[in-house]
Order: sequence, then structure tokens, then C-alpha cells
Amino acid sequence: MSYRDITPPEGGKITIAHGKLNVPEKPVIPFIRGDGTGPDIWAASERVFDAAVNKAYGDKRRIVWFEVFAGAAAKDKFDNWLPDDTVEAFREFLVGIKGPLTTPIGGGIRSLNVALRQMLDLYVCLRPVQYFTGVPSPVKCPEKVNMVIFRENTEDIYAGIEYQGGSPEAQKVLDFLAQTFPKDFAKIRFGTKEAIAGYMTLASPDHDASNIPVQVGIGIKPVSNIGTIRLVKSAIEYALRFNRRSVTLVHKGNIMKYTEGAFRDWGYAAAERIFGDKVYTWARWERTKKEKGEEAAINEQKAALAAGAILIKDAIADIALQQVLTRPDEFEVIATLNLNGDYLSDALAAQVGGIGIAPGGNINYATGHAIFEATHGTAPKYANLDRVNPGSVVLSGEMMLRYIGWTEAADLIVKGLNGAIGSKRVTYDFARLMEGATEIKCSEFGDNLIAHM
Repeated sequence: MSYRDITPPEGGKITIAHGKLNVPEKPVIPFIRGDGTGPDIWAASERVFDAAVNKAYGDKRRIVWFEVFAGAAAKDKFDNWLPDDTVEAFREFLVGIKGPLTTPIGGGIRSLNVALRQMLDLYVCLRPVQYFTGVPSPVKCPEKVNMVIFRENTEDIYAGIEYQGGSPEAQKVLDFLAQTFPKDFAKIRFGTKEAIAGYMTLASPDHDASNIPVQVGIGIKPVSNIGTIRLVKSAIEYALRFNRRSVTLVHKGNIMKYTEGAFRDWGYAAAERIFGDKVYTWARWERTKKEKGEEAAINEQKAALAAGAILIKDAIADIALQQVLTRPDEFEVIATLNLNGDYLSDALAAQVGGIGIAPGGNINYATGHAIFEATHGTAPKYANLDRVNPGSVVLSGEMMLRYIGWTEAADLIVKGLNGAIGSKRVTYDFARLMEGATEIKCSEFGDNLIAHM
């Protein structure tokens, strides 16, 4: 591949064939340091990754790091928030990792993270959530939290199909609805001058409503059967691979019947069609109940689960947000749409130490492309202070190593993090909440983690 401003180092290239990654002993892996606290976090994390790989494999294996740029650093260096070279590097070498990035203000790219996901069709946002003993938590039994979220990454309202209220584009959509679907247009409360005037007459009889413009922001929420099928398939394959006993489809289908409700229905249908007797779905339970009665459905489900089938169930999004707090051990793998997944992943992270140690991965299982990333922001007020917790990037790297099959190195990172937290020598975010803790720097926490591998 040709690059304009950067040159790849010498090393092997990760490839994919028949759905299986082929990983050389010394793979080139692109990385972005990130903005704000990103450089501090990356410096500590890279040492952790290299130490884990060396301890696990000696000189036999090594990551060849390839720095690429995005965010403020790229804007300063190349006058471009997301250079083509960066996208091409992730495209060519398949697997990469990044720190937190600044979101540009003003026009153009809404979010660099979203842009990378869409450009490489990274349709799964993978967010594992687990508790590390000793981490401060606001809940009574955080050790019960051990689940993995498969968040659809490319559809739903994050597709970015949105028009500003009062813009010509928004007005075109309003006009189309008024002419083509008048019953639906009537549900838009203040889509006409007459509706505004009528309301203002009731609310403020003395107020002149003639100068109040029609301003209705319009957003479009696409949810497709193919987008649903590939996400749910990935979630169930993960559950089968790692011996998880259930997959929960989280949705708001009781209100949004043809988007979120369709996600649930398409998910159940795909599970039964693709996986057969390896799964048992609540949709099948309902059919059996209707045909043979509730007792027959109960017995059928018990028999299927006893034979090793994975239970595929569903939960309404608002109830799910409550139940992951009150009954977290009933959830193992969650498959959900973009916005629901955003809420759920951060709510769960709060139970096990916050997004400061919450990892994330964006993956296309068909092409092999994957970018692992910090899930928190750039925290610019702490930039260059060597103070913040590197846990989010460290655990994202652990996910990356596990993804490429280097599980021994990944296990060492988990062991090291458990030991570092258990020693109570931690960064300020943990130290201020842990009794008897000693606050240490970001770089020192990396050293402590390495010492406990």
C-alpha cells in the first residue's frame, strides 16, 4: 500500500482466510496515542503490552508498533483530523488500537470514533464488563457483574442522518411527510405555523406568535435485518466459544415496533435458523406455549438447556437498565442496538470502577478488521500530568491480544491488573475511594501492573 506522510515498519501482516485470523510472530499493529491524557496513558500501556508478550513468549513473539495519527495531533501535524494514511493503515494491517480522541468542533466529522467505525464497517462494538477485586464500586455485589455487550455500531440514530430544525433539509422532510403521510405528520406537534400560533394563543394570549419560525429537528433511525443478523450471529458465536449460557436481546420494541421490535424478531429468527438446536429462544417458548400449553413450554426449555443449548431471550431496554443493577448475574452476553448499547455499557462500567478502566473493541468479524480503544474522553485538564488511570487502554490491549489468539499474554495482563489493584498502589481515581490506598502516577501504575504479572 502507498502512504503519503508515514512509513510502515518492517514486520508481518495479520491476514484473514475462511473467517480465521492468521497472525505472524511479529505483527505490525497500528496505534494512535490519543489526545489530552492519551500520550501518558499510551506510554504506560505500551510497556505493559510489551512486558506481557515478552513474559509469555520470550523472544519468539513481539508486536511491531506502527504509529498513525488522528484527532488534535493529526490536525496539528497534517491539518487533517483523520488522514487517509491512518484509515489505510487500519485497513491494511487489520488490527489496531487507539487512545481517546478529541471530537472536532463545527462542521465535518461529527465523531472520529464513529467515522472510523463506519469507514471500516466495524459493526460490533464489543464491551466486556467484569469486576476486579478491590476496585471501588457504588453497588453491593459488583462481583456478580460479568457480561459482554455486543452493541450494533453502524445503524440506529448513530448513523447520523439528522437535519437541523429550520434548515431547508428538515423542511423538505416535513413537506414530504405532510404530503405523503399526513397522519404521521399530524403527530409532529409543532410542524406548522398554525400549530405554533394555536399553542401560543393558549399559553401566552398576549404574545405575538407570528415571528416564531417552524423549527423541528429531524432524525432518521435505520435498523436493517442484515445489520441485526450479523450482530446477533456474532454474539451467539461468542457465547458458544466462551461457554456463556445466555444471550439477551435488549430493545425498546414495545414502542418502536418496526425498528427495535424488528431487531428482536429478526434476532430470534436468525438464532433459530443459523444455530438450530445449539440455542433455545423465548420465541420458540411462546410458540410451544400457544400450541401445547405453558407446562410443555417449560419442560421443552429445561430439556434444551440441560442438553447444552444457549438460552436466547430478550429484555425491554428500560427494564434491562434496572435489572443489570439488581440482577446482574442473569445477564451473560447482551446484543443490542447502538443507543441502548451506549447507555448500558457506561451504566455497567460504573458498577465495576467506571469508564476509566472500561475497555472496548470495534470489530468486523467477516473482514477481520478491529480497532480496540479507550472508552473514556481525553480529560485535557490532566494532560501531561502522568496522573490518570491507564486501565481502559490496558484492558483494550488485553482484548486485542485475546482477539489475535495471544491468550497467554492477555491472561498475564488480567493477572497483573488484579495484583496491582490488590496492592492498593493505584492512581488517584481509585486511591481517593479505597481505604488505605497509596496514590501513584500513571507510569508507576504501569510498573506495578508489570510487577504483578
